[in-house]
Amino acid sequence: MTDVATRVEEHDIVIIGAGLSGIDAAYRVQTQNPGKDYVILEARSALGGTWDLFRYPGVRSDSDMYTLGFPFEPWPGPDAIADGDKILKYLQDTAAKYGIDEHIVYDSKVTDASWDSADGHWTLEVTGPGGTRTVRTKFVYWSGGYYSYDNPNNPTFPGQDSFEGRIVHPQFWPEDLDYEGKKVIIIGSGATAITLAPSMSKRGAEVTMLQRSPTYVITQPGKDPIALSLKKLEGKLGRDKVYSMVRMRYAGMTLGFYEFTRRAPKLATKMLLNQVKAQLAGSGVDMKHFTPKYKPWDQRVCVVPNADLFREIRSGRMSVVTDTIDSFVPEGIRISSGEVLKADIIVTATGLRMQLGGGMTLNVDGQQVDLAQRFAYRGAMIEGVPNLAVCVGYINSSWTLRADMLAQFFTTFVNHVENGGYSFGYPVNSGDPMEPLPFMDATSTYIQRDIWDFPKVGDRNPWAVKQNFFSERKTLGKKNVTDDMVYVRAGEARKPADDVHTGVTRPESVPA
Repeated sequence: MTDVATRVEEHDIVIIGAGLSGIDAAYRVQTQNPGKDYVILEARSALGGTWDLFRYPGVRSDSDMYTLGFPFEPWPGPDAIADGDKILKYLQDTAAKYGIDEHIVYDSKVTDASWDSADGHWTLEVTGPGGTRTVRTKFVYWSGGYYSYDNPNNPTFPGQDSFEGRIVHPQFWPEDLDYEGKKVIIIGSGATAITLAPSMSKRGAEVTMLQRSPTYVITQPGKDPIALSLKKLEGKLGRDKVYSMVRMRYAGMTLGFYEFTRRAPKLATKMLLNQVKAQLAGSGVDMKHFTPKYKPWDQRVCVVPNADLFREIRSGRMSVVTDTIDSFVPEGIRISSGEVLKADIIVTATGLRMQLGGGMTLNVDGQQVDLAQRFAYRGAMIEGVPNLAVCVGYINSSWTLRADMLAQFFTTFVNHVENGGYSFGYPVNSGDPMEPLPFMDATSTYIQRDIWDFPKVGDRNPWAVKQNFFSERKTLGKKNVTDDMVYVRAGEARKPADDVHTGVTRPESVPA
């Protein structure tokens, strides 16, 4: 509803972001908070988040679609690893099917959120083509992802201005880029580079993937014959039951592989490298290009569906070079060995810049909240911040496995506040001081660069975050919203600032 006199929008619940997480949250709000008026504020002009933003050739999931898909809307396609356009269509269809798209307001970027304990509401400053407007709400669900949509990691290289070709970043892929028959250098070795390189090669480019250091990769079929066989039982067992079986099977396989690599890293390394050797047999490619210096899952293991990366390498249309960059030169890139790699196009697949909430500022009772100084409660709420939850999924499994549990935790919290007659609630550490730990425990440079600007997690429940779906189903999945929580009724004098006593410093060893 809208107060016409002051032009202030009022909603019971505001969901920030209309990507996969926001659509999931909207479904849970509709089903678990019936009667609540909600709106999704989306900064961009279309839904889909990551799957609408990234348009580079071959963009695809690197998680299986049975767990990346919603638990309430089975993934309809035959592909276990799906292309980005198919994922986007799935999100669009799901939002339309459940009427979620009718609640989305596009071109609405939330730049500031301010909480007032006196009236128990958030005031959001929202910018768009028509200027800035104000939205008031009792509850906020922050589902805008964990990286900056506007500012990727895009370092400036020595001599970059001298290059006579075209430089592009995958996050802003130009629609008019013609690369057929061109020499292309892709800088990077992560999931984006490993997706881009074979895709551009198959479409006629002569591709060199230039990496500073190798990444672990694993091949798997694009389609899962077991999952497809189980789908044939839908008539007998029901669609939802079959989908749940397939979903849990994949969740178990993914977590099982992760735990195997952490418990037996030497054996896991041998297994991963042996499957690469088999794929490169007869190609003459040195294994140094696929032998990382770290243990598996210290950084994310990249999926190569249908072995397309290795097929392009064996064909001779694609090559891999492992070295550092000395400088850009007019005809390409000079690497540290002195060799010049020639290029017409250079793609800087140099990664993301992590950012929570799209850079939105957060204020509680007139004081700005420094996220880096706060702990995250169950990885779902922020210490001393009332009536607000955040969504950050898994990095070692499908994002959605955790995102859906977080959405259901949030809706349970909303019901607890409303049914209990409270004005607001917030988490506070009631026990001994905790050791601050990073929200995501991985050595990837893009994570290490920015993760200490995120809230911290603790060394015990309910402040710990475990990268383990089955473990968290026993804690987060039970939707316990009372441990280490403070609930305040209207008129009570208590404020969140009375309970916050955390102080966390950024380690000097963290890269800037």
